[in-house]
Amino acid sequence: MDENIQFIDFPYEEVTFRTTLTKKFANRKPYSPPDSRRVVAFIPGTILKVHVKDGSKVKKGDKLLVLQAMKMDNLLVAHRNGTVKKVYVKQGEVVPKHQLLVELK
Repeated sequence: MDENIQFIDFPYEEVTFRTTLTKKFANRKPYSPPDSRRVVAFIPGTILKVHVKDGSKVKKGDKLLVLQAMKMDNLLVAHRNGTVKKVYVKQGEVVPKHQLLVELK
């Protein structure tokens, strides 16, 4: 048996298991709850239309921008009332997944 193996206590529901982790699992990005002030690309794509600009007031459900991905146009809307703090993209820009597109305050 390899002496370099490190065991950890892994709680799951009401039971704690003594186990090892793969490198991929140990190095994964930890979960963080979504921030309603930040609108990010949920898929890679192209920005077709930007409906807001810095300083625009928006209400929940207002159009922010259109992201085209896999030949489909996805309308991204405000998840809450607020003011647009900054728009980080422009029309025609290609964005990767998880890129910050619009920030509200």
